[in-house]
Amino acid sequence: MTASPHSWRIRAVQFGAVAIVAALWEFAPRAGLADPTLLPPFSEVLKQLIVLLSEGSVVKDLAITASEVALAFAIVAPLGVGCGLLLAENDYIGRVFKPFFYFLASVPKSVFLPAFILLFGIGFGQKVAFGVFQAIFVLVISTVAAVASVEPELVKLARAYGASRARIYAEIYWPSMLPFIVEGMRLGVIFSITGVVFAEMAVARAGMGARIATWGQTFQMPDLYAGVLLVSLLSITVNEALRAYERKVGKWRG
Repeated sequence: MTASPHSWRIRAVQFGAVAIVAALWEFAPRAGLADPTLLPPFSEVLKQLIVLLSEGSVVKDLAITASEVALAFAIVAPLGVGCGLLLAENDYIGRVFKPFFYFLASVPKSVFLPAFILLFGIGFGQKVAFGVFQAIFVLVISTVAAVASVEPELVKLARAYGASRARIYAEIYWPSMLPFIVEGMRLGVIFSITGVVFAEMAVARAGMGARIATWGQTFQMPDLYAGVLLVSLLSITVNEALRAYERKVGKWRG
């Protein structure tokens, strides 16, 4: 199926906006509007990004961060969806625990990082645990919203025809909920990346977050911005892959 002209126009505007930001970034330090030692030209940052990608140690740190994010997401996806289903399907449990989830979702998760350091240390497990904690709330809330999106008339009709609970979930709940759940996963993996990188920046000896923190502390600004771009590209790639799947599973909604 080919993309509509409207979607192509949106893409063109998006790429145009990125190009304008890159041009302003290039122009500002060269024209003396920004200190080039603090904001190097965009072309220099791109050159440094290529240099970093050729360094085995940086690629290793990127792999460490990616593995922490992947494990955190593999844990939080079923856990968050399961908790969301429990809260949505059990009225009593939902009334008791939903307020706690909504309250904690509104609290900046960075305030809990010292507790995670004390509980899990500063190793691989602490980064994974904080990535899980950072993402679980958005997944629980999106799953609760997904259950609410199911048409109750369809469920009543299926029960009237004697459909089992398993069949109702497989043929009514799951197709209706899937787009919302995938959207929650898409947002959840971004939160996981944020949590892992933030935890690495705070206390870590390896990973892209630790690299970025070191570059910032030593004023290696081209490396710093190149590292930020690298993590951003990782986030964008994962986000767009899940967004494409989200559009695919939600196509039947029109």
